Amino acid sequence: MAQIDHLGIAVKSLAAAKSIYEKLGLSISPEETVEQEQVRLVMVPVGESRLELLEATSETSAIAKFIAKRGEGLHHVCLKVSDLPASVARLKKDGVRLVSDEIKTGAGGHQYVFVHPSSTGGVLLELVQE
Repeated sequence: MAQIDHLGIAVKSLAAAKSIYEKLGLSISPEETVEQEQVRLVMVPVGESRLELLEATSETSAIAKFIAKRGEGLHHVCLKVSDLPASVARLKKDGVRLVSDEIKTGAGGHQYVFVHPSSTGGVLLELVQE
């Protein structure tokens, strides 16, 4: 059964964005950079899920483009699945549009893939291996 792993939030500045969560007494992970996505990020544990604060490291990154078009805010919803390769194969078979057919490795060594918003009712959906 899938569950929410995290909510990705696009921010202009990690330093500025972290402060509200620190003021609420929440813990913040050390900063991590994912070169292939051109982002720097931190995770903020909240209950059984997390908030992922994402700052662009390049003007050409998806996060920079998102902020330029829509401003800061909710970027994606991430679900944790028990068998990522099987989930991806099933989605492809059913004609679901993926952002990339390739399963990638990102922050914390997690394997992930993004499902295009055109297949999810307008929400960018990330799937990660449990």
